[in-house]
Order: sequence, then C-alpha cells, then structure tokens
Amino acid sequence: MNYKIFSLIIGFSIWLLATIAFRIAGQYFFLTDNSLVLTGLYLAIIPFLGFVANWVFNRYKLSQLQAVQSATIMVLPGMIFDTFCIEFFAWVFPNLPETDGATFGSWLMWAYATVLVFGLIKKDNK
Repeated sequence: MNYKIFSLIIGFSIWLLATIAFRIAGQYFFLTDNSLVLTGLYLAIIPFLGFVANWVFNRYKLSQLQAVQSATIMVLPGMIFDTFCIEFFAWVFPNLPETDGATFGSWLMWAYATVLVFGLIKKDNK
C-alpha cells in the first residue's frame, strides 16, 4: 500500500475513533469550564498526533515534500467530516452542551494544524 492511501486510512481512522469517543464519553473529558483540563487537551494532542504523523513518515521513509502531502491527506477526512459534526453539533454530540461547539471546533483546528506542522518540519532522510 502506498503512503497516500495509508495516510488517508490513518486520518479517517483517527477521525472516526475520536468522533466515537466524543459521542460516547465526551462529557467526561471535554470539560470546557475547567481551564486546566482544556489546556491539557490542547497540549496532549501535540505529542499524540506528532507520534502518529512521524510514524507514518518514517514507515514510508518520506521526503519532506512527501511528508507535507501525507500530513495533508491525513487531515482531509477529518476536516471534511468535522464540518458536518460542527454544523450539527447538538445532534452528533447530544452528550455535550451545544455551547461547547465553538471550543470543539477550535480544538479540532488545533489538531489539524498540529499534523500539518509536523509535515512541514519533517527533515529529509539522508
């Protein structure tokens, strides 16, 4: 399997698992009224997504340009599907207050930007 298809599968899988987690248990960990927890969620996503992105880049021994392509492909499924998740937030995530929608969207943008940055800062293999 080539890195583009693999990147798409990884991106979709992470989106699906995260969406299920938020749908089932988001009320227990996405605590927007607790600054410490919310800051922790923003910070925790960096090493997690960095590990996943770098794992894909290293598995396929991607060049810097290919890493940017891979990162872009990884975030596309989530960005597309999360457009609808945010628009229909109350229906998709009935366990979360509708007022959490803006913070959720912000956190998603942070997560997608994180993956893209890891693609951009990837060094070429020598």
